[in-house]
Amino acid sequence: MSAFFRHLRLWLAVILAALVAVPASSVRAGDDDQGGTFLSSFPDNDVYQVTVYGDGFAEGLLAGLLVAFGTDVRMNIQKQVTPFSGIGLADFDAKVANLEKAIAAQPLNIGIVMVGEDDRMSFRGADGKRLPSGSEAWIAEYTRRVDRLMRVFKSKNAGVYWVGLPNLARSDANELAQKMNDVIRERAYLNGYKYIDAYQGFTDENGAYSSYGPDLEGAIRLLRLRDGVNFTDAGNRKLAHFVEKELRPDLIQAKANRNIPLLGAEPEQAKINPDNAVKTPAPSSPVAQPVEAANRTPVVKGSSHDGSPPSAAGDGTGDQKADNGKITLKIVGSNGREESQTIEIVRPAIPASVVTLMARREGSGQRGDLLVDQIAGGLTLMSSISPSGNKDRGRLSPTQAPYFRLLVKGERLQPKPGRADDVTWPPKPDSTSQAKPTSVDQPPRG
Repeated sequence: MSAFFRHLRLWLAVILAALVAVPASSVRAGDDDQGGTFLSSFPDNDVYQVTVYGDGFAEGLLAGLLVAFGTDVRMNIQKQVTPFSGIGLADFDAKVANLEKAIAAQPLNIGIVMVGEDDRMSFRGADGKRLPSGSEAWIAEYTRRVDRLMRVFKSKNAGVYWVGLPNLARSDANELAQKMNDVIRERAYLNGYKYIDAYQGFTDENGAYSSYGPDLEGAIRLLRLRDGVNFTDAGNRKLAHFVEKELRPDLIQAKANRNIPLLGAEPEQAKINPDNAVKTPAPSSPVAQPVEAANRTPVVKGSSHDGSPPSAAGDGTGDQKADNGKITLKIVGSNGREESQTIEIVRPAIPASVVTLMARREGSGQRGDLLVDQIAGGLTLMSSISPSGNKDRGRLSPTQAPYFRLLVKGERLQPKPGRADDVTWPPKPDSTSQAKPTSVDQPPRG
């Protein structure tokens, strides 16, 4: 028993140390999205200001994004990249300070970041010693610098999409790139950003590097340059496609959340939904006519007892005050005479926590069954699926869907025996019930 308690104390100490080491940003990572949407539902002038940050990778990514969103009036994409490169260089702190000034000086709603083209190098740690690339000390210092770089975007409260590194031709560089992606993925999650996986989309069917692959139309194209690092125009367009897959649903969800009651302030809701604004009834309206001498003040639909319009902002703390009202209807009674009937509308006080919870449920949509699948690179893919129609039909793993295997993983689909794309020899007979019998001409025996 004593040995058991010693092990128990050891495990408790490890758990407490891990909790202390978690930064405050990780605790707030799940609470940043108070409105159930990753992007703000009310950008200035209803247009999202988008800026791309990074190095040579970011320049190609920007070209692909301009093609993908060139006609989208909801977004104003800056035509130039805000440069940042050299995380491992000695002037890293000075570059971060300049980036902070650049971010503060420009409007920003959506930030798209891709760096790391030239970061596969050894650099010096805080004590001035040279750290070999890929070592544990190098990973620790790289993690510190990446986290410092990510925190500069916190001041704008923008939606940040951080694109990871792609696979590389050289095996040693590719191994280091995967370690860097592990760091970027972890720090992006802890800072409340979205990580975009650019690695799996450019591998072949065996998970290895390939210069060629399917473009967005499924045609096999040259996607990578001869240096084994950068992308062609078709590759940059496919790279932007992975950002587009995450960004477009967020834009749709942000727009849908504009109509959620109590989400926006009263001026914002009046601008977006003018029909919901409190209006003064016309003199001929039944609700504006006095009914009795004791009730000569016109009663407006949705108004409170004191005649003041309801407030959507509450008391400033997020709590919605009780807002009871009444409406007066004129109906024809059983005796054929016009009668007036007053209906009380009761709306109790709503705490801020309930408002936030309902907004989150409205924005999150319907939850479905969770499917978990292992994909190449040691990653785990988790998808929530709500099947429609027949509930008893078989479920297909997302990574086994034809579109995912062809367009994302770059695999070549296995042809069915006897189909036109089956080039095996000798041909295999089609085993399906609709197959027609075929015969293979036998060469004459001589």
